[in-house]
Amino acid sequence: MQDVSSLVAQARDGRPRAVARLISLVEGASPQLREVMAALAPLTGNAYVVGLTGSPGVGKSTSTSALVTAYRKQGKRVGVLAVDPSSPFSGGALLGDRVRMSDHASDPGVYIRSMATRGHLGGLAWAAPQAIRVLDAAGCDVVLVETVGVGQSEVEIASQADTSVVLLAPGMGDGIQAAKAGILEIGDVYVVNKADRDGADATARELNHMLGLGEARAPGDWRPPIVKTVAARAQGVDEVVEALEKHHAWMEEHGVLAERRRARAAREVETIAVTALRERIGDLHGDRRLSALAERIVAGELDPYRAADELVAGLTQG
Repeated sequence: MQDVSSLVAQARDGRPRAVARLISLVEGASPQLREVMAALAPLTGNAYVVGLTGSPGVGKSTSTSALVTAYRKQGKRVGVLAVDPSSPFSGGALLGDRVRMSDHASDPGVYIRSMATRGHLGGLAWAAPQAIRVLDAAGCDVVLVETVGVGQSEVEIASQADTSVVLLAPGMGDGIQAAKAGILEIGDVYVVNKADRDGADATARELNHMLGLGEARAPGDWRPPIVKTVAARAQGVDEVVEALEKHHAWMEEHGVLAERRRARAAREVETIAVTALRERIGDLHGDRRLSALAERIVAGELDPYRAADELVAGLTQG
């Protein structure tokens, strides 16, 4: 058993091993997870969480690394969660993330963690919300969450981040995607990376057109900016940071930041509750109560919805 209070204290002091152990407890759904979350709760709520998403090949890892550099120049501590669809032991894209962020490996003000989705859909690992809490409590001023890059379905980051950045690149079919629902509707800031390539201006124009066709905005509403970058050469990265800072300030001014964080906490509670209930239902396989309800359904005495109501009532009362 880990000494949770000691780990939390060490994490607050910026010791990467303590942060790693806390996130490992989260990922492994440790029996100490409740103790960890209770210890972290009073220390959270200070980090600015930025999600970066987009199709594979748009340069998310390179852009994330460039943002880390920009924030470190401001003296801010930065945490990075790089979420990958493969096993954390299989290499693959994780190695690419590590190589592209290797410049920050020896920086004590930067913590980089790769996480596997382990089959979880939506572009995030199931443990990402708790891992974000760990980095927040560990004193990170900014937490960058880089998602797996699975395409249009990768919209879950919008529910986990304060600000969502959608990256595109010219010549990758993103222009066509601009006309479709999904990932391109969640952005607070849009970045056209690899802007030194042909077609960058056209991609930016199509994005601007899409935003113009979107929902009507009242005066004072946030209009997502479009920033062109060449992240590999750090071009345009300062403009991205400026756009992020403006969005953060706008959210604070209009109460949007607090509302997003309340909604995020509510979803987290709901997920934990549903997961616990699902586990209890899973324990019922072979249980007489479930078999009895099934028999009544087959006999026409009960419909599945009423059976489910009875089952849930029995579980919550028991």
